[in-house]
Amino acid sequence: MISLVVGGLIAVGAVVLVALPFLRDPERDDLLDTPTDAIELQLALSEARDYALAALKELEFDHRTGKVDDADYRSLVGSLRRQAADALQALDRARAEQLVAVQAAESAAEPPEPQE
Repeated sequence: MISLVVGGLIAVGAVVLVALPFLRDPERDDLLDTPTDAIELQLALSEARDYALAALKELEFDHRTGKVDDADYRSLVGSLRRQAADALQALDRARAEQLVAVQAAESAAEPPEPQE
């Protein structure tokens, strides 16, 4: 008899747990915040970095497996390395600019120290 009661309570708890997302307030906004221009820039630069590094990695793999000969590899690897380096430098600059902006906002928000 006790096992039936415990089983029933577990079943009711499971049903309530599954139904909770449907029972919450429908007026609450579930939308994510729109990204700022700085975040969109960082995302774009991250994608460019990822693309350049993936292309470089694939070229090196194809060269090691023999799909790309030495002459083609030498002609392609320089530009891909330059793209990857440019993307990394641009991402570093954007992160540094964002850090400076955050630090400036924090220092502006701090009250000035009293002078004696």
